[in-house]
Amino acid sequence: MLTGKQKRFLRSKAHHLNPIFQVGKGGVNDNMIKQISEALEARELIKISILQNCEEDKDSVANLLVNGTKAELVQIIGNIIVLYKESRENKQLQLP
Repeated sequence: MLTGKQKRFLRSKAHHLNPIFQVGKGGVNDNMIKQISEALEARELIKISILQNCEEDKDSVANLLVNGTKAELVQIIGNIIVLYKESRENKQLQLP
């Protein structure tokens, strides 16, 4: 689990990122979870945008993604979800 201090640090790092995935009408599927897991391994910290036509609410989308990828939810702000997962091969971020 992330501490408050670590979440603040990750939020500041995520501020400049652009969302690299979008969850739309189809919702969250296995293929998306696999791609997001790979992106987390490569980048550690990613943003995912939830489109207006997504039929699920952002909290359930966030839960599906967190459970599917085993990542940490850093924050949900508006329709953007920020996820963090420490990379095994490609460690870039040093948490406080």
